[in-house]
Amino acid sequence: MTTTTASPGATTARAVAFVAARRESAEELGGRLAEFVGDPEAFATELRRGMQGLADPDYIAGLEFVAPGIGDVLGVRWPLNAAVGRGFRAATRRDSPAQLLFVADRLFRERPLEIRWFAFGLLDRLLPAEPERSWQLLRRAAREAADWITVDSLAHPYARGILLEPYRWAELEQLVFSPSRWERRLVGSTLATMPFVDRREGRLPDVAERGLRLIADLLGDDEPDVQKALAWALRSLALVDLAAAEAFCRGEAATAADSGDGNRAWVIRDALAKLTPATADELRERLAGIRRRQGTGSTSRAAEIAGRFDSIHLGGHIDEPPLTPPTAADMTTNRSDHRSNAS
Repeated sequence: MTTTTASPGATTARAVAFVAARRESAEELGGRLAEFVGDPEAFATELRRGMQGLADPDYIAGLEFVAPGIGDVLGVRWPLNAAVGRGFRAATRRDSPAQLLFVADRLFRERPLEIRWFAFGLLDRLLPAEPERSWQLLRRAAREAADWITVDSLAHPYARGILLEPYRWAELEQLVFSPSRWERRLVGSTLATMPFVDRREGRLPDVAERGLRLIADLLGDDEPDVQKALAWALRSLALVDLAAAEAFCRGEAATAADSGDGNRAWVIRDALAKLTPATADELRERLAGIRRRQGTGSTSRAAEIAGRFDSIHLGGHIDEPPLTPPTAADMTTNRSDHRSNAS
């Protein structure tokens, strides 16, 4: 008996057709959800039912392949998830941010990850109007994240929250010490996303300076999920300050070469594409023959410090107050006041 496997071209064509046939329905679902903003429980039920109708069972296998152990997914393709969000955004431009915040809070109790990813987009939108309570939910999401797709989806609102309120850099600095590889990955993913979340604030010299310091603390981490995010961050920060990124990579390449640090070398090597060709060639030659080896452990500064103080909880978890209920004034929709903040 023989089996046939669809070619990559056929698979892509099928995915494109699947999305095209359901895009309008996805936007309609988003618009329909606006009717349930005042009832978060009903909202969650309607969103879950609607997402199930948009799911592609074949896509589940793809998600499980690229993110083994990803957990509970419905199989909703990203363009359809985005279409639901787009329809909802258009229908709720004048809705109270406080009401929308409690919808996001309720969605975090749902198991399917697509519903949580929808909530991330909602929080990204609410950060300017409700920065503190939105950040509470983002921190909760970071603690609960258990796969790289969720972490990288969370990085976009995380980056926006930090750019809006720069004192939150301190919270990102704490995550380098987290025992969770997913929270450590979030550091790199947030830095990588920052120059694209806001092309002005996210590309100021301070972003490169702070970001390179955080990468320096994590470089040498032995988790591949963290290493990939750090290389991604270096490539992004090279767009912000190429000279600083190249000087950083030269220094770290020297350290990797002197110590035979394959974890450190892998990250630098993976970032070379965004450096000047001459620098990339120089560092590629410098790192030749230095490879990652299993069982070597982390050599990062963060791991060294955490090991030194392993009796102290350094997981980056901040005790947050529970999400506070809105006041009567919050719950009263003022269309003119909320038009700019919730659009």
